[in-house]
Amino acid sequence: MNRIVSSALAAAMALSMAGAAQAAMEMKPKKEPTAAQLAARERMTKCSAEWKEAKAGGKLAKDAKWPKFWSECNTRLKGGMKA
Repeated sequence: MNRIVSSALAAAMALSMAGAAQAAMEMKPKKEPTAAQLAARERMTKCSAEWKEAKAGGKLAKDAKWPKFWSECNTRLKGGMKA
């Protein structure tokens, strides 16, 4: 009997939390990304494609990691400017 009550209470709490989260999302309109955010996403997409191509072609060093590759690629695509 105690398990049934606990299960029912847990289910009720989960439903109420889900409803509250959905209501909060409906109240706030989604903001559009800025031009800088869109440019960063485009650079990341290009760098990701370069990473995959270089990795498939065996052109990367064995110890190459994405964060360092991304940093160098991002700087190169920005035109050498620091972020």
